Amino acid sequence: MQEILINWSPQETRVALVEYGAVQELHVERTLERGLVGNVYLGKVSRVLPGMQSAFIDIGLERTAFLHVADIIAPFAPGSRGATGVTAPDHRGAAGAVPIERLVFEGQSLLVQVIKDPIGTKGARLSTQISIAGRLLVFLPQDNHIGVSQKIPSDLRDALRSRMQALSDAAAAAENNGVVPESTGGFILRTNGEDASDAELAEDIGYLRKTWSRIRDLSTRLPPMSLLHQDLSLLQRVLRDLVGEDTQTIRIDSREQFEVLQKFGREFMPTAAEKLQLYKGERPIFDLYNVDEEIARALGRRVDLKSGGYLVVDQTEALTTIDVNTGGYVGARNFDDTVFKTNLEAAQAIARQLRLRNLGGIVIVDFIDMSRDDHREQVLGEFRKQLSRDRVKTTAGSFSQLGLVEMTRKRTRESLAHMLCEPCAACNGQGIVKTARTVAYDVLREILREARQFTPREFRIVSSAQVIELFLDEESQHLAGLSDFIGKPISLQAEPSMGQGQYDIVLL
Repeated sequence: MQEILINWSPQETRVALVEYGAVQELHVERTLERGLVGNVYLGKVSRVLPGMQSAFIDIGLERTAFLHVADIIAPFAPGSRGATGVTAPDHRGAAGAVPIERLVFEGQSLLVQVIKDPIGTKGARLSTQISIAGRLLVFLPQDNHIGVSQKIPSDLRDALRSRMQALSDAAAAAENNGVVPESTGGFILRTNGEDASDAELAEDIGYLRKTWSRIRDLSTRLPPMSLLHQDLSLLQRVLRDLVGEDTQTIRIDSREQFEVLQKFGREFMPTAAEKLQLYKGERPIFDLYNVDEEIARALGRRVDLKSGGYLVVDQTEALTTIDVNTGGYVGARNFDDTVFKTNLEAAQAIARQLRLRNLGGIVIVDFIDMSRDDHREQVLGEFRKQLSRDRVKTTAGSFSQLGLVEMTRKRTRESLAHMLCEPCAACNGQGIVKTARTVAYDVLREILREARQFTPREFRIVSSAQVIELFLDEESQHLAGLSDFIGKPISLQAEPSMGQGQYDIVLL
């Protein structure tokens, strides 16, 4: 039982995926901050780093993008002009030991696709293997491989692969006067294409090949650092990626976007388009399932469990840590059962939080220590079961010697917190600020340093109200002693706009 809610405004699109009455996923796309994953650029190599076996590619963004040797895959001879009109190497960096300095060079033009958005201080990650996603298929124009989604039963794959090969050859022959060229491009049949008819598959093949043809044409006419192809908007990706057999309805609160999405869906995804509904209620659509409250909770560190336990989620540059605590839960008969039931509930909540917050990369989960092996196995089994419902690829290990579970979740876009928040101006993103007394002592030391270099008429301390109040009360004796020592008066000025850790020394 799944429902998709779409809240649209000219500046922002918000999508909530609801399963059994609970929000499981949140997706946000702002008009001025649209993601880059899937975009195809004509890039220019700005720097090659042999020591890192990588290169920086300028694709016209604020920061140069990153290309690792493992992501260099192209079928053209080194230094030649391939089908795209740009030079490209002949080696598969992921498969061999060819160093990157023999594959690319500074100033070279490369056709590249973004596979990871810029995250934090890191630029976008690129690949030279282009893939274009359609409704039923993914087109690999530089590869002849025909693949089938692993979610499709294995006994059906050979027949589907044969069908796809025949349809691909027919489409290629139609473009080349009845002759099938050696390289026709490869396809991967997506899960929702399992029951598609030949006509539907052929339609998707035609759309994808036309898109690739347009990209090739633009690559020969536009200068380096040009955008050649942009991936679908979040509204369109809802129909392509989020809608499944379990989806009952897709409700959107904008008549204009409803009509646009309906037209797009009828052309490319008719089954998904049938589930579209225009929401006409007086209440905001996100109020139906308290989505805004879920967003607020998803930005906090603490997640309360129904039993009384809670999680603490900390997201850092390198990894995310999740700590499980019993809190006020004392309902079980003995301590072992209390810990076991808390960990079972936490396993479900953690899997949901990963999806809700769009957390990716390395995740370390610190479940409460369990003495019984069968309890650990059951908790780990429940955790993996809940993770299997995630559309994003996840892998989870076993309990380590320290009782931790290490897992990874594929990261392609910014997390919800990184998208909606920014570092605190008062603490500079540290999550803590100095105490008023610590700041006061910093001020006294700074005045002493300044007095040794300058001889003003007076020193004035400008700081927050908490620090000034401390100088007027508990630290007044130390302030007076310093004034006597340097032989200069020291005045105080409270500045409401300053945070507790901020101050300024003014020389008068």
